[in-house]
Amino acid sequence: MTNMQKLPNPSERFDQLTSFTRTVNVANLPQNVTRAVKLLVLDLIGVVAAGSKLEAGRIARDHAVNHWASAPGVPSARLLFDGRSTSLPGFGYAMGTQLDNLDAHDGWHPSKGHAGAAIFPALCAFAEAAPNVSGQEALAGMAIGYEISYRVASALHATVPEYHTSGAWNALGCAAIGARLRNLDDTQFRNALGIAEFHSPRSQMMREIANPSMLHDGTGWGVPTGVYAVLVAEEGFHGGPAATIEFDDSAFAWEDLGQNWLTIQQYIKPYPVCRWVHAPIDAALKLRQAHSLTSDMIEAVKIETFAFSAELSGDVPQSSSVAQYSLAWPVAAALARGRVGVDEVIESSFSDPEIIALTNLIEATVDPEFESSYPVQRLANVIITLKDGRVVESGKTEASGGPVPQPTEDEVIGKFRAYASSVLPDKRVAEIESSVLCLDDNGADFKALLDLITPGISD
Repeated sequence: MTNMQKLPNPSERFDQLTSFTRTVNVANLPQNVTRAVKLLVLDLIGVVAAGSKLEAGRIARDHAVNHWASAPGVPSARLLFDGRSTSLPGFGYAMGTQLDNLDAHDGWHPSKGHAGAAIFPALCAFAEAAPNVSGQEALAGMAIGYEISYRVASALHATVPEYHTSGAWNALGCAAIGARLRNLDDTQFRNALGIAEFHSPRSQMMREIANPSMLHDGTGWGVPTGVYAVLVAEEGFHGGPAATIEFDDSAFAWEDLGQNWLTIQQYIKPYPVCRWVHAPIDAALKLRQAHSLTSDMIEAVKIETFAFSAELSGDVPQSSSVAQYSLAWPVAAALARGRVGVDEVIESSFSDPEIIALTNLIEATVDPEFESSYPVQRLANVIITLKDGRVVESGKTEASGGPVPQPTEDEVIGKFRAYASSVLPDKRVAEIESSVLCLDDNGADFKALLDLITPGISD
């Protein structure tokens, strides 16, 4: 933080956050927040299921089982769509990494990152170790995690010069969920937040974007950091305060906690790639449909967008990580296949001659208007020159998926079905969907949902 402070006693903001964390429940959540959280959970389950196809997920799961095992008598959790058990931090590492490496989950534009990919694994880990967790308690926990994570992100972005990965701040949302589910007292909670903040991976986002790898957005370490912080604070380890909550230069981020719900201001990605590429994909798909375009009709493709988007890779990818942080490849896939799904960002597609040829026709430039609108908006204009001499242009296009307009329930459910059914039988997909959409019912059991999503893909 830019202004260091000594805070031997909790600040008013910590007291405010404590009250919020302890009192939020489905009965006092706005109905649109509860509805949104259910859909976000459903979407995350679809993404983590499809993410099991990625090499990064397999490595992380095996690593957690082999090296983050749980000792007898110590809380453990079953890996999602795998069934093997690990320690709670091990579960967080494996599931956070798997979700993070399929870049198709929710986010909040001002944070320039993602909370759901961290807080859902944290919720599952702590719920597995709890005697019982209702559906309503799970939804309240997710709402708490979103609200705290994104406010920490705001404080961090405003008080440090470097653009850090999401793991730098979503770890604190994980800690808040764990503190509630494990009934930490105020001192333990304050320490857990401070420990999570201190040890969170303040890793360089732009280094990862320039050199894409399985490190992705830092969430693979954000989740276990938040989980570990709760467990060690519970045992008496001291580590408070959290500067992004209690220091004065963070105060602005907490003024409207419990009043302005950031949870409902998120987007849900329709494509499993960096959010910076979504507007160009939408624009390309719009032109493809409007003009019945086929690959052999296209002479050149120009993308006008903001700087971060324009600087993404224009080459044919050699790994899924590179494909997800590319600009040219997903746009070429959209023009060639009329879609950008999981199959388009995994290795089996990288030898497709049609997508390769289109990738080599794409160039990107920075539009000053689109640059000035970032990060509030992600805008692009796609201009395609055809071999017959015609030029077709999408016009200014904003990325779909929200926050304005929010994706409809049917759109989110449709995406869940597409992702989940890529690895699961239809019967199991339907059972999971039904269970999630009923989580706010009286008597709904979150642990029953865990029993549906923990068995392996082939079970």
